[in-house]
This record gives sequence, C-alpha cells and structure tokens, in this order.
Amino acid sequence: MQLPDPALRTGPFDGARPRVSVLMRSKNSAWVIGQALAGLYSQSRRDFELVVVDSGSTDRTLEIVRGYPCRLVQIPATAYYPGAVLNQAIRESCRGDIIVFQNSDVAPLGPDALDRLLAPIERGEAEAAFARQLPRPEADTWVRRDYELAFPERGPAPPYLTYSLPLAAVTRAAWERHPFYEDAWGSEDTEWGAWAGKHGVRVAYVADALVMHSHNYTLRQLYGRRFIEGEADAFIYRKHESALSLARRWAASVWHDAGAHARARDWAGLLASPVRRAVYQWAYGRGHRLGERRIASGNRDASIGQKTVLARS
Repeated sequence: MQLPDPALRTGPFDGARPRVSVLMRSKNSAWVIGQALAGLYSQSRRDFELVVVDSGSTDRTLEIVRGYPCRLVQIPATAYYPGAVLNQAIRESCRGDIIVFQNSDVAPLGPDALDRLLAPIERGEAEAAFARQLPRPEADTWVRRDYELAFPERGPAPPYLTYSLPLAAVTRAAWERHPFYEDAWGSEDTEWGAWAGKHGVRVAYVADALVMHSHNYTLRQLYGRRFIEGEADAFIYRKHESALSLARRWAASVWHDAGAHARARDWAGLLASPVRRAVYQWAYGRGHRLGERRIASGNRDASIGQKTVLARS
C-alpha cells in the first residue's frame, strides 16, 4: 500500500528528532477525537510528535485534528487495511525510536498514562507495552464483563490478549524485526503479540496506564468485528475451528453473562445475551472458515473482511 503524496500531510516537523512518535488512526471520530487529543496533549510528557492517519472522514474529525500540532495523512476508506496502513505510516511518517499507538476513540485517564505506558520500555524491561482499558460509563453490562476479564486491575493480561493497540507502544527496532501482518484485515495487534511470545520479545501489560475505551456494538456491527477477528485468527493460529467448539463457547459465554447481568439487575441484557452471543460466535466461525479457505488456496485478497466491516460500520 502506498500512502498519498506528502502534499496532503500537514503539521510542523522542524527541530530535533523526537524520541516518541504517536500514531493515531481516525475515521468519523468527531464525537470523541477531541477527548483523545486533549488527553494526549494534557500528558506530563510532551516530547513526542503526533501523526494522524485519517481514512475518509466526512464529519468534523479533520477540523478538530487541525487544531492540534500534528502531521495529517489522508487516505480513502477503501485503502484502509490496518496492518498495511500502520506499517507504511511508521516507515514514511513516524520519526521516533518508540512508536505509540493511540486510537482516536481512546481517552487517557490522568496526565501520567503515557509515562506509565513507556516506563517498562525505557527501563529496558520490555520491547512493547499496552495499557489497561476501562469501559465508558455507558458501556453495556456484557461489555463491562468482557473488559474486566481482558484488562485485570492486577497481574498479567489473560493469554488470549497478547497485545492491544488502543493505547500501546513498541520500539522501532522490535517493529522492524516483525512489521504488522497484512494477510487479513484485522487483529494486527494480536498477531504481533503472538509472534512476540514465540520469539522472546517482551510485551508488558501496564495495568496502571489507564485509558477509557469501549463500544456498545449493534448486532450488525458486532457481526463485522467478529467476522474479521475469525478470519484473522485462522491466519494467526493456523488451527481448524469446529462448530462444536463454537457451540461450547456460546454456552459458556451465555452462562457467564447470566451471572453478570443478574448482579447488575440488567434483565433486558440477560434476555438479549443468547442472541448476541450467537451472532458473536456465528460471525467468528464464518470469518474463520473464510480464513481457512484463503490459506488453503493461497488467496492473498483481504478485501472481503474489509468490505464486511465497512458495510456494517
């Protein structure tokens, strides 16, 4: 993938080379990107540059972004393939020795979130790090339950969460060893974390680097997200996904959801759980089967996953 001509990039980039480059991706994020940018520029650490890659925003996103010192890269929505976009942006636009990833819908909580995130890297204890995500106040009960499992207050992250980019960092040297994969449309962070675990590259989960981030997906949106996660996992783990394993996970998730909804007295959520988790697993299974077929045939076209997400976003 080739990013557009540099004439589309704006922002002051004179002076000494920064140690840290912050890379933010956006599309129609006007409802929240102001929180993300204000949180970033409220950090006690200020020795960073910001690169924003926008994939076709039609709302006020670009107007808000231009109110902050940054380099802006604009690409069409159809050119947005996460792994490829990240790799090209790091190569062409980011100058730092440490790359920080912040989603445009992620708000740092407190002025020391960035310092805390970078501490294990700067102490030489890790080559990459990711922050603890707390759900938004309006998050659904099942979302809160999933986040509590994925982002514990203490101890390590669960094995399935190998790396998570909403707020994360990596040394340029570690990224150069293994750029983000481009085989499937999504889960570029999961693949990178899985690779790191196999190759002795240290990834730190920083529980005291706090950000706010969550989504209350509609069933349509949930289908798109889980479809591309299933396709990606086929490429990452190279395992067959059976209908029986999907059914078992559906049953387990509905059971655990029931406890969370009962404790929250969220009876509407309880009633919706079986259907929601059925979509969750069904979409994953369909995406995984697509990935398995692509691997078997040598098909390198990742556009089906992209179209599935874009049509439901």
